[in-house]
Amino acid sequence: MINRVVLVGRITKDPELKSTQSNINFVNFTLAVNRQFTDQSGERQADFIQCIVWRRQADNLARFIKKGALLGVEGRIQTGKYEADGITRYTTDVVCDSVQFLENKGDSSSSSNDRTESTYTDDSHNEKDSDEFYETSKQLAAEEDLPF
Repeated sequence: MINRVVLVGRITKDPELKSTQSNINFVNFTLAVNRQFTDQSGERQADFIQCIVWRRQADNLARFIKKGALLGVEGRIQTGKYEADGITRYTTDVVCDSVQFLENKGDSSSSSNDRTESTYTDDSHNEKDSDEFYETSKQLAAEEDLPF
């Protein structure tokens, strides 16, 4: 069986780091992903997809990402259900295995020529190291190298 999801979209609000009772960090967020077509009035529609990321990637997302940032996520679909006020509610989420930051920090309006992939996965990086990593990856990555 295959259950893989790859999405590119913009985060709809600043991520908020939370912890489980066993002190495992996570972030729930919504990713706005544009549809390929426009509606009857010529407006481009978007799907708002619920995502969750765990542990170190959650820490990095909360630390480096703000509302409107362009993200690439890879993960799997997970469904669930719960009872609220006697009503059964169903959920569908993307559990993220990988999150890529696709823009320079603080630049949510960059053109497609400026987009590069950068992932912050090591907590030992400080702000200066992260910027050096981004500059190095920017030199190595070209638009033709990106899979989308």
